[in-house]
Amino acid sequence: MARLRFSRSIRLYFNSIDVPLFFAVLAISIVGLINMYGIANGTGPLFVRQAVFVLVSFAIMTLLSFFNYRYLKNHSLPVLFLYIFSLILLGLTFYSRSIRGTNSWLIFGDLTFEPAELTKLFLIILMAKYFSQKHVHIYQFRHIVASGLYFIIPALLIINQPDLGSTIVLGLIWASLLLAAGINKKHILTLLLIVSVIAVGSWSFVLEPYQKSRVTSFLDQDSDPLGSGYNLIQSKVAIGSGFWFGNGLGDGSQVNLGFLPEPHNDFIFAAFIEQFGFIGGIALLGMVLLLVSRIISIGVSAGTNFGKLFSIGMAVFIFSHVFISVGVNVGLLPVTGLPFPFLSSGGSNLVSIMAGLGISQSIKRYG
Repeated sequence: MARLRFSRSIRLYFNSIDVPLFFAVLAISIVGLINMYGIANGTGPLFVRQAVFVLVSFAIMTLLSFFNYRYLKNHSLPVLFLYIFSLILLGLTFYSRSIRGTNSWLIFGDLTFEPAELTKLFLIILMAKYFSQKHVHIYQFRHIVASGLYFIIPALLIINQPDLGSTIVLGLIWASLLLAAGINKKHILTLLLIVSVIAVGSWSFVLEPYQKSRVTSFLDQDSDPLGSGYNLIQSKVAIGSGFWFGNGLGDGSQVNLGFLPEPHNDFIFAAFIEQFGFIGGIALLGMVLLLVSRIISIGVSAGTNFGKLFSIGMAVFIFSHVFISVGVNVGLLPVTGLPFPFLSSGGSNLVSIMAGLGISQSIKRYG
């Protein structure tokens, strides 16, 4: 009898959520663990820790799928609390120990947490809430300014950590939701002009020397092959060595011999291609596109503007990380240090994305 009730509960659960999205997440999570197993040379601490992160984040996604997202849509106080909480966490990073020259993490013993990842999710929630309320009046420039302030405050904290990659993703999320909400075309030109001025000013007064070096080495990757251009060159070598079908699980020479820097984080896509080849890379990106398309599909069928806008924000969150990470690994973009969702080690990005996917499933469930 108990088994029958359990079976019925499982069936009812899958009838209420987006099943393709659930299994796309499951598949890419398993692929990520297999890839990490090969990079970590078996069941080492790196693999075990990542397996724990996957299990915890999957549980968070499942639990949040039961949470009625309309609570966030209808109540401003909890949304504002999440936003302010993320700002407090970002502020605390400046009092934490620096790792590789940046103050992006909060450190708890052997564990680290990157608040910028959670900030991306909370900004999506806040912007979806704001624009769904102001949708009719979005043509008024004051609403663009107000939403811009919500974006600029965390962006300034993140760029000063310094973390250029997360700042760019935060900007893409804000810009995409602005466009989705129906911004006036004249205002788009004004914003582009403002962004251009900020970009020029940032190069002169904000970016650190090592960040400028990443850009210049990207533009001329062969100018300093043993210095600033080393990472990109080794990444392309690893990708090339994988050829069509890869060298096999755990048999990537660039990883095993220590030539590929940060194979479990910044250059994990190159490590993946080295193991599973071009065909494996296409399959991986296909799973990502399926996942993103299901999020957009949920948004299209959502019964509220909040649900539609949140879905767009989540799609941009995931896709921008993948696009930038792949672009960096193949040498088409400067090194930014962004994680590849579901593949890179660590739990900050994974938990934040899985929490967002849980809300996406809630939108599917409650309409």
